[in-house]
Amino acid sequence: MERRCRLAAATAAGLLTVLLLLRIPTTNAHNITHILAQFPEFSTFNHYLTVTHLAWEINRRETITVCAIDNAVMKDLLAKHLSIYAIKNVLSLHVLLDYFGAKKLHQVTDGTALAATMYQATGSAPGTAGFVNITDFKGGKVGIGAEDSGKLDSLYVKSLKEIPYNISVIQISKILSSPDAEASAPAPPEVNLTSVMSHHGCKVFADTLSGTDAEKIYEDGVEGGLTVFCPGDDAFKKFLPIYKNLTAEGKNSLLLFHGIPLYETLRMLKSSNGLMNTLATDGKATYDLTVQNDGDYVTLKTDLVTSTITGTIIDQEPLVIFSIDKVLKPKELFKADLAPAPAPAPAKAPKSSKKKAKGKHASPPAPEIAADAPVGDVADETEDSTNDGGRGFRARGGARVVSVALGLCLGFSMLF
Repeated sequence: MERRCRLAAATAAGLLTVLLLLRIPTTNAHNITHILAQFPEFSTFNHYLTVTHLAWEINRRETITVCAIDNAVMKDLLAKHLSIYAIKNVLSLHVLLDYFGAKKLHQVTDGTALAATMYQATGSAPGTAGFVNITDFKGGKVGIGAEDSGKLDSLYVKSLKEIPYNISVIQISKILSSPDAEASAPAPPEVNLTSVMSHHGCKVFADTLSGTDAEKIYEDGVEGGLTVFCPGDDAFKKFLPIYKNLTAEGKNSLLLFHGIPLYETLRMLKSSNGLMNTLATDGKATYDLTVQNDGDYVTLKTDLVTSTITGTIIDQEPLVIFSIDKVLKPKELFKADLAPAPAPAPAKAPKSSKKKAKGKHASPPAPEIAADAPVGDVADETEDSTNDGGRGFRARGGARVVSVALGLCLGFSMLF
């Protein structure tokens, strides 16, 4: 009997562990921006991974090695005054499409290996310009160099972060230089922002933006990446009376609030839900908004309004313009709208016209029931409404799982 009890208890514990593990989400996702943020000496490299949109490409790949260079080395690269497109090509050479942790670097087959890079994946690298040579030298040193340069003048310094077979972030001593990567890359054709908006249902917003300081900021931001959320004509026409009552600074901030200083396609927005800074963000005020999926749609939320992306007007890297169905209202400009409405004063109870009978207590009045109030089991109204987002058991659901597990164990123990 004692043996059966011990076996039943062990089985119950095992089943509960399995059930719990089934509810625990697993992921091998990585975020290169967050990884490098732990190392201030790589802040410039980290910044340009974001500006060139390579960070997003790195994050969406499952097997990757990033050869990071510190701020001093990045200063040498920036001193060449390359265009942002050439800088992207050079940094693409520093992203290997394979996993090379510290151990693998020192155990390269036959002492040397050729690794494809993200520059090769673009399809614009001629010949072997998109490959990097990795050679394990005697004495523990590892040399790394662009294949078309014929040099191994950069050395492996140390490992910064390793998530085995997912991402390895290592420091190297010098830039991986390549004549083809540094060649002047053609810039995309210039786009007249307000003209494009006007011809795609956003003329009112475009006319309001024209000639303002905000328009200049929009135009200057295109080269480094720009996403614009353009309210449709009907939405902005309704908002115009409110807009006209804002101060000059408030008008400028509201217009800038409809832009993000990054190139974010619809697919990228869907995969990067959360808070985002806007062109209006500065040290004094956050001016951020929340990107959130709603089924197949993407919504933009502030504390005052939820707007939905209704279409893509133009998507031509590094610029994308979306149409939205509502004007985005930042809390920084409309704080009064956030104040809760005062609660109505309670109604005075009518005075009774009859005197209470002596020696008798008046019965309390029956509670009033609204005519349209739902009639049902009170227990239905106390159902646990807390949504745990799949992170654990709800109170009732958990109880059912435990009951089922114990029932299975009891049945199992009766077999012995």
